[in-house]
Amino acid sequence: MAYTADVHRWRGPDSEPQRPHMLDSPWHPGWIAVTVLGFIIWWPIGLALLFFTLGSRKMGCWSHQDRWSNKMERMQYKMERMRGRMERSGFGFGGPPSSGNRAFDEYRVETLRRLEEEQVEFKNFLDRLRHAKDKEEFDQFMAQHKQRPTPPNDQPQG
Repeated sequence: MAYTADVHRWRGPDSEPQRPHMLDSPWHPGWIAVTVLGFIIWWPIGLALLFFTLGSRKMGCWSHQDRWSNKMERMQYKMERMRGRMERSGFGFGGPPSSGNRAFDEYRVETLRRLEEEQVEFKNFLDRLRHAKDKEEFDQFMAQHKQRPTPPNDQPQG
């Protein structure tokens, strides 16, 4: 029974993974070879192929969709990683180490708690804002879609 469960681990999958075709990937070796040949044959051909490859919008560096949310997620990840490091170094077990001033320690704990609450509220606000924007765009699309007259069907029904 254990052998049948591990058969894919030892033999690999039944079929080989499908490699991307030349037109699917901008950095396929075929594109690189064609671009180099274009430069060898006549430099404007190579230059045109290079600009086509760069401008095809298939490259990962050109995708600016959700750039702000990606930056916020990376920042959130870094903050959580830093918080974990601080907790491992002694700041997180039973609270941060005492400064010797009890009033300051209480103020610091209260301020950190308030900042964490504000961070959660801000994240929820951004989620609601994105949802409202998406809903507005969808409502606008539906309004435009309803305004379009349906094309008359010239063919007889039969």
